[in-house]
Amino acid sequence: MKSLITLLFSLVAFPAWASEGGHQVVDMTGSALGIFSLVLFVGAYALVIMEEQLHMRKSKPVMLAAGIIWVLVAIAFKKAGQPDAAHHAIMHNLVEYAELLLFLLAAMTYINAMEERNVFQALRSWLVSRGFSLRVIFWITGLLAFLISPVADNLTTALLMGAVVMAVGGSNQRFVVMACINVVVGANAGGAFSPFGDITTLMVWQKGMVEFGEFFSLFLPSLVNWIVPALIMNFFISKDRPQALDEAVKMKFGAKRIILLFLSTIVTAVSFHNFLHLPPATGMMLGLGYLGMFSYYIKKKDHASTLTDEPMDMTSEEPHAGFDLFRKIARAEWDTLLFFYGVILCVGGLGQFGYLAMASHAMYTELGAFNANVLVGIMSAIVDNIPVMFAVLTMEPHMSHGHWLLVTLTAGVGGSLLSIGSAAGVALMGTARGIYTFGRHLVWTPAVALGYAASIALHMIVNAAKFH
Repeated sequence: MKSLITLLFSLVAFPAWASEGGHQVVDMTGSALGIFSLVLFVGAYALVIMEEQLHMRKSKPVMLAAGIIWVLVAIAFKKAGQPDAAHHAIMHNLVEYAELLLFLLAAMTYINAMEERNVFQALRSWLVSRGFSLRVIFWITGLLAFLISPVADNLTTALLMGAVVMAVGGSNQRFVVMACINVVVGANAGGAFSPFGDITTLMVWQKGMVEFGEFFSLFLPSLVNWIVPALIMNFFISKDRPQALDEAVKMKFGAKRIILLFLSTIVTAVSFHNFLHLPPATGMMLGLGYLGMFSYYIKKKDHASTLTDEPMDMTSEEPHAGFDLFRKIARAEWDTLLFFYGVILCVGGLGQFGYLAMASHAMYTELGAFNANVLVGIMSAIVDNIPVMFAVLTMEPHMSHGHWLLVTLTAGVGGSLLSIGSAAGVALMGTARGIYTFGRHLVWTPAVALGYAASIALHMIVNAAKFH
């Protein structure tokens, strides 16, 4: 009972645990500074959870909390006679954030470039003009969500497929709700077996816990995670054939080559990591250089601007003709990128007070690796999976390779249990406001939970050799 109470406190009181700093972490969980830091982070994260109601960007409270927590960390270590410890600890956190920032910045820029070249709009246009039945659209959008998210990330994929669902479903709210759930589950499941599909898988890969090729051993469990609830919902989908929409969108000049450059960038990042033992982020930035040079070629070909790269007013709201790389960079999800900064620094600061060690003992020692990793997935449906996974990675519990793959799977697909459990679900609640809601998703949570359990069971079978 004592261990259960400790576990519940660890999971409910704070959704993330700690960071390393090159020194021995002192247990200051009972100190006034430590408790205040914990309360501050819980308060900041409560504001993040209420983002939709408050209309406050999620990055703002966690960035504020991160700065204050590290002031408290510095004061605590100075009192403990280690005045330089806080500096070394925060540098470790900043390096981890810098790698994540540069990687995501390059990926987001490519996605923005493909969007501007009408790549996603052309795909949507093709789908809504085919005249498929609602049941066929249900399966096509779910399958495409599963297949696109490993490359384009689950959020972008969910928004793309959600737009198709809304365009085809129209006033058929029952279809829209079930198709949105299917898209969310498919996008999260697809993102779980690729380093590029979700922030959590990217963090696991960059940390070196799982090699690039090993992620694909999660393909079958991820596929089952999507197929099981899809099969159940399939019987409740009408076979009616909605009127085909006469909508034609063509990709702009250079779109296909940008897709190829993005794939080349992925190959470059993987090669940097596997063969040169350099951070994947450096490979992604080289790939951003590919796009930079090609963007100059597009501008020259289109005669949309001068042949030299002139300084641009990035604050201007006026539309600009032509393709400009720096406008694609400016359109990156900076709120999300700064949110990651706040989370990583908050988690790192709390770790210096010793909360990580406490949670590690409660979960991975008392409950065991399997139960703890399954709980990580369930917690990801309630709390964002990013701080949860970052906590596990910085905690580095001693467990087999199969369990590292298991926690990668559960953190990736666990968010599908609730509509608020993943960025894909939250995004679709916004685009299908009033139709796809928390309550309507909750009705189908038992079906999604069956897929969650089936994916874990299949992983334990097909990857059994990795647990030794």
